[in-house]
Amino acid sequence: MRIRRRQLAPLAATMGAAALAAPAIAQTTEQIKWRLVSSYPQSLDTLYGASKTIARVVSELTDGKFELQPFAAGEIVPGLQVLDAVSNGTVECGHTYMGYYIGKNPSVIFDASLPFGLTPRMQNAWMRYGDGRKLMDEVYDGFGLVAIPAGNTGGQMFGWFRKELKSPADFVGLKMRTAGFGGKVMAKLGAVPQQIAGGDIYPALERGTIDACEWVGPYDDERLGFNKVAKYYYTPGVMELEAMNQILISKKAWASLPPRYQAALRYAGAFATEDMLASYDAKNAEAIARLVASGAQLSVLPEDIIKALRGALEAVLDEEAANNEQFKKILANWRTFRASQHRWFSIADTRAENAVYRTDPR
Repeated sequence: MRIRRRQLAPLAATMGAAALAAPAIAQTTEQIKWRLVSSYPQSLDTLYGASKTIARVVSELTDGKFELQPFAAGEIVPGLQVLDAVSNGTVECGHTYMGYYIGKNPSVIFDASLPFGLTPRMQNAWMRYGDGRKLMDEVYDGFGLVAIPAGNTGGQMFGWFRKELKSPADFVGLKMRTAGFGGKVMAKLGAVPQQIAGGDIYPALERGTIDACEWVGPYDDERLGFNKVAKYYYTPGVMELEAMNQILISKKAWASLPPRYQAALRYAGAFATEDMLASYDAKNAEAIARLVASGAQLSVLPEDIIKALRGALEAVLDEEAANNEQFKKILANWRTFRASQHRWFSIADTRAENAVYRTDPR
């Protein structure tokens, strides 16, 4: 669209006013420095890297006046204690996956990942145009926290196993590192779930303390070396079609921020979410090829195992709902939204993608 001369004058006046106002904002906005602790070690450059991305974007949006100093897991607090550190005021904010904290309130899992659940796009739709954000803010109120979405891994793999999976019976007694509701579902089938921080998984698998593990996907799994101590790499990743990460901030610290800084944090979180997803999508495609070439056996879960996992999930969800009114309220809303999303995506994206892949000359 062409801009006519008579339209240019008011536009220029507006821009001029904004330019004059900008120095005043910069001069009157205070200098703030916060610590941002992560649940992830520095070796996981994409997950831990999100903290660095958030810090960079916040600094850029505030002319360097709002500084976030990232700390990897263990540098100030252990990786699985980020929520506690923010809640009790040890640090101002943290970057983490809420599935680590279902023991405190199982409802947090809806802002993380659920087996047979939503893809990143579906999760985003529920949060922004469904009731997801409102329902989850009520959960965070119970912790005295504000949560800002800040990173999504996208679809994950099912995991690494020392032995081949042939039937649901193979889960009986299996010690598997898994987080979130994946562990509850596995336990229904007789497995013994272990919640272990990312940097500690390899030695546990190497020593035989665990028999299997899941983390994220090919890129991170290759960096952590799982292919060196387990042979079978299973798909599809029905346990996590996405995994959302959050910036956690205490309500008191949040209220102390100027509105401009609050907006900067929200925009930084949104950018980190898009950036992490794009990064994993690009890196995983290359990493899976390297893993298979190095000897990893890419395997597909038998259909009876998938059905058993789905049945176990729905049983676990119903049990949680029977014991927790807040969980029950969110679950009803989430299930309705999930059904409509799965129906639509099965009509559109899934069928279209499968048709494309079948005709792809590889």
